[in-house]
Amino acid sequence: MPTGAITPYIDVAQVVLYAFWIFFAGLVIYLQRESKREGYPLVTGHKGERLEGFPTLPAPKTFLLPNGKTHSVPWNEPIEVLNAKSSAPWDGAPIIPLGDPMQDGLGPAAFTQRDTDPELMPEGEARIVPLRVATDHWVASEDPDPRGAAVICCDRQSPGTVVDIWIDRADQMAVWLEASLAADPARHVLVPIMLARVTGGAPGQTVKVMIKSVTAAQFAAAPALAHPDQISPREEDRLMAYFASGHLYATPQRAEPLL
Repeated sequence: MPTGAITPYIDVAQVVLYAFWIFFAGLVIYLQRESKREGYPLVTGHKGERLEGFPTLPAPKTFLLPNGKTHSVPWNEPIEVLNAKSSAPWDGAPIIPLGDPMQDGLGPAAFTQRDTDPELMPEGEARIVPLRVATDHWVASEDPDPRGAAVICCDRQSPGTVVDIWIDRADQMAVWLEASLAADPARHVLVPIMLARVTGGAPGQTVKVMIKSVTAAQFAAAPALAHPDQISPREEDRLMAYFASGHLYATPQRAEPLL
């Protein structure tokens, strides 16, 4: 009976098996190369060193972004210079900040170098804007309105007053509180609403906004926006990291262990 053998030593099943092995090896190498479009070439602790590893990086692919710009990946991301020193001479050792870690973006204050243009809605309008721009949104009558309320920081000092609420049009939720500084009313600071606690609101009660992560001086020194009515993804990340890092960096007591 016929056996399907091509030669006395090779049959069709063996050829198919070898073909599958070759295909699968090629698929693994292809997927591994495609996974290197973000984050590669790797930046090490050695000055100017970048690593590709095996397999090599794929050919650059250019994407057309919704805002009309283009972005090619992989690409050589700029190497950040940290205002810190290593605590030991080996790779991976903890770093010691040399200045203000909250301003320098170190540790929990680190942020991603995202896009500097604001995110847009499908209609082309900015996604995250203050209520003075999104006039079709308002605060529900059942909720306390923080506008006009004093901001109280962890040192019990009030650096300013809330003047507006920023909303995410896509998610239909409030995401930022905008405060005007008492020492400089022209300067406004955005604080994540997730790190704020709005108290009061009942009849006869004064509405206050409690910010426990930073002191009043740190609140006033928060990074400013490039545009008064819009915020970019990079500014979002930096402000989020700045205020969140106060839970570790705001006071010397927070930076030390409990025991």
